[in-house]
Amino acid sequence: MITVDRIKELAESKIAENTNFIVDISVKPGNKITVLLDNDKGVSISDCVAMSRHIEFSLDRESEDFELNVMSPGLTEPFKTLRQYQKYIDKQVVVITKGNEKLNGKLLSVNNESILLETRIKEKIEEKKAKQLIINTINLPFNQIKETKVVISF
Repeated sequence: MITVDRIKELAESKIAENTNFIVDISVKPGNKITVLLDNDKGVSISDCVAMSRHIEFSLDRESEDFELNVMSPGLTEPFKTLRQYQKYIDKQVVVITKGNEKLNGKLLSVNNESILLETRIKEKIEEKKAKQLIINTINLPFNQIKETKVVISF
């Protein structure tokens, strides 16, 4: 059976040549291999093709048959790596906490333990007729985050 570690080793040897990074690798029954590849400036089709060819030519189809898909994670997928968070600094994201609280805001910064999120909401404040804009800066440790996705706006 083909292992995730073997695919990771092959993929890492290829990404050493460029600025791509691995988001996720999975090997499902029947040797169905999926490699999610990203880049700070976006992954091109040629990046995916090059990675696919590198992995395919490094494995022996005679000993084990496999299915291989190399792709970018897509904008609708939740973040899986610290580097994805870093890629979207200063962008709008939606964070769902482990307590199922949904927070929309601007991703201000990221470190190994947490993210800093700026949220903006309009609330009614005593003695004021109109709702007031309230800006909060929230430090969220990764162990409290269920998922984070980029907000797509047109």
